[in-house]
Amino acid sequence: MAPISTETDLLVIGGGSGGLGAARMASSKFGAKAMIVEAGRIGGTCVNVGCVPKKVTFNAAALAEAIHDSKAYGFSVQETKPFDFTTFKNKRDAYIKRLNGIHERNLANDKVELVYGWARLLSKNEAEVTQSDGTKTTVRAKRILIAVGGQPTKPTSTIPGAEYGIDSDGFFDIDVLPKKVALVGAGYIAVEFAGMFNALGSETHLFIRHNTFLRNFDPMIQEGVTAEYERLGVHVHKESQQSKIEKDPNTGKLTVHYKDSTGESKLEDVDHLIWAIGRTPMTKNIGLEENGVKLDEKGYIVTDEFQNTSVENIHALGDVAGKVELTPVAIAAGRRLAERLYGGEQFRTTRVDYTNIPSVVFAHPEVGSIGLTEPQAEEQYGRENLKIYKSNFTAMYYAMMEPEDKAPTKYKVICAGPEEKVVGLHIMGLGSGEILQGFGVAVKMGATKKDLDSCIAIHPTSAEELVTLK
Repeated sequence: MAPISTETDLLVIGGGSGGLGAARMASSKFGAKAMIVEAGRIGGTCVNVGCVPKKVTFNAAALAEAIHDSKAYGFSVQETKPFDFTTFKNKRDAYIKRLNGIHERNLANDKVELVYGWARLLSKNEAEVTQSDGTKTTVRAKRILIAVGGQPTKPTSTIPGAEYGIDSDGFFDIDVLPKKVALVGAGYIAVEFAGMFNALGSETHLFIRHNTFLRNFDPMIQEGVTAEYERLGVHVHKESQQSKIEKDPNTGKLTVHYKDSTGESKLEDVDHLIWAIGRTPMTKNIGLEENGVKLDEKGYIVTDEFQNTSVENIHALGDVAGKVELTPVAIAAGRRLAERLYGGEQFRTTRVDYTNIPSVVFAHPEVGSIGLTEPQAEEQYGRENLKIYKSNFTAMYYAMMEPEDKAPTKYKVICAGPEEKVVGLHIMGLGSGEILQGFGVAVKMGATKKDLDSCIAIHPTSAEELVTLK
């Protein structure tokens, strides 16, 4: 392979969102010599096995729901054949491949050197880079950024046959729509996948350890979305634990043995079992601990508010640092770090503010959240200092439908203090992902209930409920 540079200003290990943001900013805006080393496909989790292909699949599920809903509006939609998941999957893969190419061209345009290979720290200023042909090169760098991201958490080895399942990355390798699918997990990944499979017509089983999922969200979201999934036909197995997985050698079908709140049982003829039980930082085998980089008990790199690690000249951000594992957060952290390192005195204190970060779950219905949940707000401010505004309604989209086909919309705004500052905003319903971005700006600016009330409503919309709460 072509020789690579042996010296650089900024060596970025990991070509995901955070690493790309840092390297491109450092090179294009400030003229630093930057190199990215990526062991897989450029773009990281988000582009290849995360947000992007997930949202494309969510769009397909939304179209399936729209076809179903169209009958209530008088349309007679006759499907001549079932949804062609294989064609869809191939087109989705081609789209991701185009994005990989766009990222490569952007790096070239910004004069960032891209190396495909594996990097391992040798010291605070050196890393050994092993390229795909086995060529090893020692690269000296003034600064090193660790942005290697995470990977799906593996199921416990105490479950016999657990290896017959696939992880959440494997979801994107499925090329035939399963007739029956089982998912284990209660976080946003499992919930999003379950909602999409169900909407596309698969018999969907979701195994969770408690009585609700999305347990890091406000109770209104937990309870509301769990109930809606059950209404939509997702088989939610509560208080469940898997004991054994069996695979039929002839058909390849799986049998999931489990125990839940109703007792011991088994689920047969499962086409795919997907373990979506969290993500683990990829901090193994890259020389971190050998060179004094401190990790926490979960394996995340410990950083301060400026993305500095315990070793001078070594920085870390994104999922590997474990603060807020969202793509836009990693991008922002990467850009702020580049500004601080190379932008001079005016950027000396530049950093990411990790408070009031909006997040969305592309569930059915969509979920949006920013700020504190109600229990968190009670703990921080005291119940007596809070005022909670709620609205439960049916979006106008469902006006033409039968009662059993109408999905709920639920909004909650949590206000604190005599000025009623908005400290939490939680929404579930159609369009929540788009609605939240604007209200996120308002919360970030310190909006009060009076500010929301002063905004004239846009009618008829669901979002107007947030500026007319009583």
